[in-house]
Amino acid sequence: MAATPAPNLVNLEAVTKGFGTRTLLDGVTLGIGRGERIGVVGRNGDGKSTLLRLLAREETADAGRITHNRDLRLGFLGQVDSLDPELTVAHAVLGDVETYTWAADPRARDVMEQLLGGVDHEALIGTLSGGERRRASLAHLLMTEVDLLILDEPTNHLDIEAVNWLAQHVVDRAGALIVVTHDRWFLDEVCNETWEVQGGKVNSYDGGYASYVLAKAERSRNEAVVEGKRQNLVKKELAWLRRGAPARTAKPKFRIDAANALIENEPEPRDKLALAKLATSRLGKDVFDAEDVTLSFGDRVMLDHVTFRIGPADRIGLLGPNGAGKTTFLKVLTGLLPPDTGKVKQGKTVKIANLSQTLEDLDGTVTVLAHITGIRRVAALAAGVGEMNSSQLLERFGFTGDKLTTRINDLSGGERRRLQLLRILLDEPNVLILDEPTNDLDVETLTVLEDFLDNWPGVVVIVTHDRYFLERVSDMVYTILGDGTVRHLPRGVDQYLEELKAGPVRRAVSSSAGSAPTPAALANGQISGTEPVVDAAAARAAKKELNRIERQLSKLKFNEGKLHDQLAANASNYPRLAELDTELRKLAEERAGLETAWLEAAERTE
Repeated sequence: MAATPAPNLVNLEAVTKGFGTRTLLDGVTLGIGRGERIGVVGRNGDGKSTLLRLLAREETADAGRITHNRDLRLGFLGQVDSLDPELTVAHAVLGDVETYTWAADPRARDVMEQLLGGVDHEALIGTLSGGERRRASLAHLLMTEVDLLILDEPTNHLDIEAVNWLAQHVVDRAGALIVVTHDRWFLDEVCNETWEVQGGKVNSYDGGYASYVLAKAERSRNEAVVEGKRQNLVKKELAWLRRGAPARTAKPKFRIDAANALIENEPEPRDKLALAKLATSRLGKDVFDAEDVTLSFGDRVMLDHVTFRIGPADRIGLLGPNGAGKTTFLKVLTGLLPPDTGKVKQGKTVKIANLSQTLEDLDGTVTVLAHITGIRRVAALAAGVGEMNSSQLLERFGFTGDKLTTRINDLSGGERRRLQLLRILLDEPNVLILDEPTNDLDVETLTVLEDFLDNWPGVVVIVTHDRYFLERVSDMVYTILGDGTVRHLPRGVDQYLEELKAGPVRRAVSSSAGSAPTPAALANGQISGTEPVVDAAAARAAKKELNRIERQLSKLKFNEGKLHDQLAANASNYPRLAELDTELRKLAEERAGLETAWLEAAERTE
């Protein structure tokens, strides 16, 4: 007699849920079984988080029934942190457990080191930054034993190393998992089933993200869906998954023969030769040339005799721990920060656009269409596409129908992020510096952005913790590990993770920087539990201080250069030479003081 299958942990039967006049879930029936690891994808606002909150008993259904297994142990990480701001980090995450107890537990020690290694455990939760509070909430959840783990955007505020660790951690855990994330590498690495929330329904696909892309393309073809643009994007992404990421295609559920048949006539995502030709015509042969560049702040060497070149159509991904010097390097390269020695040459036709992590202040009373049209009505943006007017570009990035006449104040964070990117592209730059461009963007919008960049004839430099986006968009990966070098990584992210594992880089970026004691050191009795408290609010203020000091140092360097020119011009005017020498000495003293202040501020950000 066949064994009776184990009952689901949670069941939804004909569940309907809406807000106001909008129905997000309409008659949904599904279940989560033991051991299943489910990834949830869909557009922002289509109901992914609502589905998770229903499963976690945080919301009630308008209609239908939701049943949970008796004695089900459930852990939920929502988008809003719920830790008590008056508790210390250690108490909020670990409860009343003594330090020596959890530090002797390998699993607990691993969670604390990976998620909270740079956070003072005696700091109050209320003093932490948003990212630190988020990691503390995740650490608290992972310390508990549960049958079902429900995670809503767990990879936010995690770097590539931490995302890699989290993927391995949740796979090794017992129990079921359901996760909403825009990190497609994480979905592919962790999940054995994918749910797509769209139009009030939830469609289920076997396998992770790569399998989902294939199955969706097959389903669209078999049903003869007249959806040309969408189908082309899916096929293009599938082609990249098969050609550019062979490790993913080795999974049993990825039907290779079907994939090959589907992409038989699909070209490479980027025509590199055509893009290079067009980029050269717009940029010339030279974009950025840094030769033997050195930059120091006090005793800390940020760049040590670095020679680096970026040519037209180069697409570069930049990796490194926080504080290693990625931003400093980009400032030197783009002329915002002069080096101590060496030369940085910038092409005459270079026009740089920088997509930063922070959202600009926009006039919230203006509609989306009026705002974009007011900047530029027509722009030449992509190879082989020619000119695009503002309406066409808005449509390409998901602003259609009522969204065109929506006031900016009424847009979501992800929509404002898209609008920020459009503003930059309309200025027709030929060099894009993308600093965490995937923040607040859903998977579908990321796919559209990748497709757009495939045809964009210019230089792209990316700093991101989204591994999938990095591998999809960049052709070369470089790393800055805080040792003053900028090195090429032929094997990309895998090589980067191997090198991080081989040496403790993250907390050793500056030998003089103070840091919280590691749990392993506490367990071995090497460090007492009374280390200096690092105020998180002060750390954030220190980052602003760093930027201010860098601007002052840049101005000082300019003034020193002017004085040296005057020295040369007054070589025979001895009284004037004495005056200039005095001024130079004052500037040198001022610079030494600023460099010391920079080091002190850098320590407070670690």
